[in-house]
Amino acid sequence: MALFSKPAIFSRPFFEDKSRAFWRLQAAGWTGYMILRSVSGISNGLDLTATALIVVESIVGYCITLLLSTLYHYYRNQRRIATVVLTILTLAAATVLYAVLDAFAYSFIKFSSPGLSLSLVLGTIFLDFTVLAGWSALYFGINFYLIVEDQIDQLKALGSQASSAQLAMLRYQLNPHFLFNTLNSISTLVLLKQTERANAMLSRLSSFLRYTLANEPTAHVTIAQEVETLKLYLEIEKMRFEDRLRPSFEIDPRVAKARLPSLLLQPLVENAIKYAVTPKEEGAEIAVVARLAGDRVQIAVSDTGPGLNEMKARPSLSTGVGLANIRERLTQVYGPDHRFETRSIPGGGFGVEIEIPFQLDEPVREVQ
Repeated sequence: MALFSKPAIFSRPFFEDKSRAFWRLQAAGWTGYMILRSVSGISNGLDLTATALIVVESIVGYCITLLLSTLYHYYRNQRRIATVVLTILTLAAATVLYAVLDAFAYSFIKFSSPGLSLSLVLGTIFLDFTVLAGWSALYFGINFYLIVEDQIDQLKALGSQASSAQLAMLRYQLNPHFLFNTLNSISTLVLLKQTERANAMLSRLSSFLRYTLANEPTAHVTIAQEVETLKLYLEIEKMRFEDRLRPSFEIDPRVAKARLPSLLLQPLVENAIKYAVTPKEEGAEIAVVARLAGDRVQIAVSDTGPGLNEMKARPSLSTGVGLANIRERLTQVYGPDHRFETRSIPGGGFGVEIEIPFQLDEPVREVQ
């Protein structure tokens, strides 16, 4: 529970229906004013006649402020200088009207022959101005608050849309690169007249694309689903490398349902194939490990290739997609709440370690 929270009157649900909120505030404000003035008058020895005058004064003020709200709403569409001038003039006119009506009501109740006089009007004008000015300040203050809240909501919505677009762009970078490599392999098999292998690779490619395109580009999948996707991808690559490609999976059952961005691990495996399996005649092993560490999920993808000693760096895949893509996607999704590290394995090999929060539900981007 938060230590400090907004009062209910300033929470978004209260102002969800602005018209209803206005009428509630209007009724509550003037009722409170009437009760406060009446209690104060009675405690100071005023009779019931004076209390009746306070009731009339509150009713008149209620009606005048309804007129003010209509005029103020109209002025908001004018230029700023015009709005200020019109507001001041309207407040002055409303104060005079309120004072005249109060003075007349006072004379009607107190005197046997009702009538207006300058002294009576001047006697009520200060209090009436204070009341209407305070009401006007509250009116503009609440409306300013609502305008600021709407702008904040719009900025949040735009930020969420921009983040989703960025994630979608990063995710869509993967498919063209993968398709290029796979279609190039299929083309080679066709040229070599190995039609059965080409058909098998096409069939597996269609299964892989059907599986991956079923998810939205910004969707999160379970680790179990991600592993199944990797296995489909590796079945395609096994057509190219056969026994040179030796994958293994070690998935903690406790993290099988944990969620992560879709196709997050596929570029890591593809990177390992390019830099570990391809350059070595005997190929290499690629290990994918996922385990639970407290409330965190730790994922590691490693290979037994040349590592960073012979291959000085693994900056990216051939199309500029790879480690940088994954790092950016993790930042977009988790902010600072993640870890992404690369390391050289003693004795040869390269590894990438990822640590993310343990989440079972699809993350929801707030748009308030």
